[in-house]
Amino acid sequence: MIFTSFESLVAHAKAHVRARRVVVAAAQDEHTLEAVMKVRAEGIVVPVLVGDKAKIQEILAKMGESVPEEDLYDAPEFAEAAALSVRLVREGKAHFIMKGKLDTSDILRAVVNKEHGLGQGRTMSHMAINQIPAYHKLLITTDGGMLLAPTLEQKKDVILNAVEALRALGYEEPKVGVLAAAEKVNPKSVDSTDAAALKEMWQAGQLPGCIVEGPISFDLAMVKERAITKGYESPCAGDCDILVVPNITAGNILGKSLVEMTGAKMAGLVVGAKCPIVVTSRGSSSEEKYNALCLAASMTHD
Repeated sequence: MIFTSFESLVAHAKAHVRARRVVVAAAQDEHTLEAVMKVRAEGIVVPVLVGDKAKIQEILAKMGESVPEEDLYDAPEFAEAAALSVRLVREGKAHFIMKGKLDTSDILRAVVNKEHGLGQGRTMSHMAINQIPAYHKLLITTDGGMLLAPTLEQKKDVILNAVEALRALGYEEPKVGVLAAAEKVNPKSVDSTDAAALKEMWQAGQLPGCIVEGPISFDLAMVKERAITKGYESPCAGDCDILVVPNITAGNILGKSLVEMTGAKMAGLVVGAKCPIVVTSRGSSSEEKYNALCLAASMTHD
């Protein structure tokens, strides 16, 4: 299964996903609640709201919505809301987490807590899924939101996280391009040598369930005709499902360029924990939050 658009992903969620319980940390945010209630109306999620109870109820009343009293938790402080949200997942009372009004760092601090968090022994990473007008399917870019300058082992985890996420969505063998400035290995560039090392790990069976190519330049990863012109042969050329960026700066620039200059739509998650974590920014539109919710719900299984 390969998704060509958010519309196809949402249609899949409506048809195949049994309502998933999403705990919203610091849920007193109008855009967030708009998205959650829209997805609830389509039978994809059941919201569990944690935060300033009075403010949450005020927003819900304004929207003409409500939730059962047992699914509304009063935790006015951001740190308290984050910790309680994580605890509800650990106790099996929710399938995944969505960040509300608090900062991403607040929710991640609770998620990575060694004693009470949701770690599973792997580096967590940010995964953006993009619908790009000029590309023929949804594209994952990672990591443009968490890891400043990932080591080789961290990049391995970044790939494992993204591949696991796509396989949970039904992809059989995601194609991974590890980006560098050029497709030839340059021993003076750690981006290039890391990319080559990751391909070797894949060839050795350390990155199962996918195809890894690297180093590969952005144009060859995205445009088949450029690869043909250069005589570059790879199943990933012009057909990548996942692009692994060298560092957070490259990922941030790439992601914002796709959205601002090409009209791409984007949804973001943190992956690598025991559940997906929806971490769209507080300035994100309700549509972006809606798409991220559908994505996370589709990735969770009983």
